[in-house]
Amino acid sequence: MYGRPKFLDSFKCSEDLVRMQIVITGAQGQLGRTLIDQSQIMGCGVQAPPEDDLDITDPAKVDRVISLLRPDLVINTAAYTQVDQAESEEAIAFKVNKGGCTNLARTCAQHQIPLLHISTDYVFDGSKGKAYLETDPISPLGVYGRSKADGEIEIRKYLKQHMIIRTSWLYGSHGQNFVKTVLNLARTQKTIRVVADQYGSPTNAGDLACAILTIAQRLQFKNEVGWGTYHYCGQGVISWYQFAQKILELARLHADIKTARIEPITTAEYPTAARRPIYSALDCSRIQKNFGTHPLPWEQSLQGTVKDLMAGH
Repeated sequence: MYGRPKFLDSFKCSEDLVRMQIVITGAQGQLGRTLIDQSQIMGCGVQAPPEDDLDITDPAKVDRVISLLRPDLVINTAAYTQVDQAESEEAIAFKVNKGGCTNLARTCAQHQIPLLHISTDYVFDGSKGKAYLETDPISPLGVYGRSKADGEIEIRKYLKQHMIIRTSWLYGSHGQNFVKTVLNLARTQKTIRVVADQYGSPTNAGDLACAILTIAQRLQFKNEVGWGTYHYCGQGVISWYQFAQKILELARLHADIKTARIEPITTAEYPTAARRPIYSALDCSRIQKNFGTHPLPWEQSLQGTVKDLMAGH
């Protein structure tokens, strides 16, 4: 189970937040399941309808559920996230990542319900060479990034009371992610090859979930909230190769692993269907200033997740 980031040391859900009716979409996904975990730790009540009931690609289902529950806030974590597969499944990616946002934003606007939506660093092309601000122009390289960028546009088009949080390199105990992949390979492979020329900021799903629920408390006071786009990711910028090195270093503290060496390779040596940004770090100063959410150093957040995953095998 996840713990609490430092900025939540003295935080407990207020009575107003406990009374808030929060609906989470994508409840079976990595972040959705983590939000449910954290809401229990923090004493916050959430409702997480199953996908069959709340399929964001179905406008009738979206309207039916939102009209019935009448929540104070909708948190959208539902997304098509298969970056490479999206190149051959463009219609599906856009149906979920763009069309789903259209349906949610329209329904939330009709019922005057704020929407908090999770987006991605892949809306950028990585050519800036330093951390991206929320105001930087977007230029996605692949289908996944374009579909997420279009989803952002749809939300801004239909709903004033929205918050879009872009994050990066998300990992945790639920779902499929880079940390789990490396640990699985470490049990069977003597050498692992990892790309060393793509840079970003790993983000712990538990940390992001805590930040989202903290922000939810502020969203009660709708007139005092700075609506718009924000960035949230782990503190620090590293390569996938450096990330893998740290994962294995921590794993060795808990069990013997087979991998003895990680081989750094270039992007060109590891061709994929989708192009990825070379440098997609995000500047998080705006969300820190407006909500007091200070992301932990990525190494610190990684420790607990690796420990939990190693204990589970």
